[in-house]
Amino acid sequence: MSKVLVLAVHPDDETLGCGGTLLKHKKSGDSIHWLISTSAKESQGFAKQDIIKREKEIECVGKMFGFTTVTRLGISAAGADELPTSVLVKKISKVFNDIKPEVIYLPFMKDVHSDHRVIFEAAYSCIKTFRYPFIKTVLMMETISETELALNMDKETFVPNYFVDISRFMDKKIRIMNIFKNEIGKHPFPRSVKNIKALATFRGAMAGCKYAESFMLLKKIC
Repeated sequence: MSKVLVLAVHPDDETLGCGGTLLKHKKSGDSIHWLISTSAKESQGFAKQDIIKREKEIECVGKMFGFTTVTRLGISAAGADELPTSVLVKKISKVFNDIKPEVIYLPFMKDVHSDHRVIFEAAYSCIKTFRYPFIKTVLMMETISETELALNMDKETFVPNYFVDISRFMDKKIRIMNIFKNEIGKHPFPRSVKNIKALATFRGAMAGCKYAESFMLLKKIC
């Protein structure tokens, strides 16, 4: 049994990026852990009722996945770049050391959202083998509406080299994603059921299965 941690910059990133893979880990007997970096706050202009609704969604999603732990960093949404990198590294390092995950899923380093890029940089500082020897596998995930909008330039493009067959878990991934009412819409909205399935179908064709999630492997110690 392995400890698996997904670093979701925003709630729903974990479902979009590796929801099926997390369900597969859980089915295999691994313990899965959810680290949520940002939170919506009234001071940012978010309505109190919307914040309460999101908290209920997070609770429901946590139960649907069966996470062993759910940890919140409490960083203001769209405000990660306002904090010193050293503060972010300290926050993430503490979670890594508390949980000691062997497998970690991170956002793509060039995602269009600044929160994703900033959090990735801080998290990447926390995978040094001599400081975090328990980390054996590190992957960057593909998040619809963030990853495909990154600059399509040499060395800045998401080029998957690791695929997970999620055919048995696709339906549940969609059910979980539908819990986030304000984050999913009708096609051609990027985070639509049709688009989520289309991407999984495309990656599945690359991997020789019905549905797949794809990743960029950054580190693997066997």
